[in-house]
Amino acid sequence: MALYALLDFDTLKKYNISIEDFIKTAKGLKAKILQYRDKNSSFEEKLNRIKKIRKLWKKTLIVNDEIELLPFADGIHIGQEDLISLCEKNRLTKFEAIKALKYGKLNSKFSILNSQFIVGLSTHNKEEILEANNLPLDYIGLGAYRPTTTKNTNNILGEKIINLIKYSYHPVAVIGGVKIYDKIPSNFKVVGSDICKLTSFQLRKKEIFKRKLKNL
Repeated sequence: MALYALLDFDTLKKYNISIEDFIKTAKGLKAKILQYRDKNSSFEEKLNRIKKIRKLWKKTLIVNDEIELLPFADGIHIGQEDLISLCEKNRLTKFEAIKALKYGKLNSKFSILNSQFIVGLSTHNKEEILEANNLPLDYIGLGAYRPTTTKNTNNILGEKIINLIKYSYHPVAVIGGVKIYDKIPSNFKVVGSDICKLTSFQLRKKEIFKRKLKNL
């Protein structure tokens, strides 16, 4: 089970840690994938941040929902509601929309040449997993595993998630309240807040050590 680090910018602000600090911890934990999620910043701020992240993170980089940032990442993760909106806006079926995302066909701000992107979709129950099996996805997110403060989660799966994983034809990334040392029989575990907590703890510990040295 590989670690998939979720860099949620609002959570970084909550813990008063920088992008550099978060990525350093993610690297130390040997994360394979990093997702950038930013629900409240302007597009220009997001663009500048993902360019910065791209310089710092050389492994797989996923952007959350923001199609216009796709040229600066290796793929995109999209939610069920966002997929429906995308289909309605572009008059596409879900299959067509996922395929268009995969080949960068829905981007209007930046040109994309000869690229193929990773596409992940959030799922929350057996019905959505079975539907996802018929879509040209690279992986599914499945959750929420636990309650989380970063998103409204009405559907907490807990240990039921272990049985649901078996229905997916795609690799599964467990999402929602997942902790660094959780043991879940999935391909990936998506961890955000717990990495922030660890990073904050390490920074405080480092600061205390500096103060002690200064007082010697």
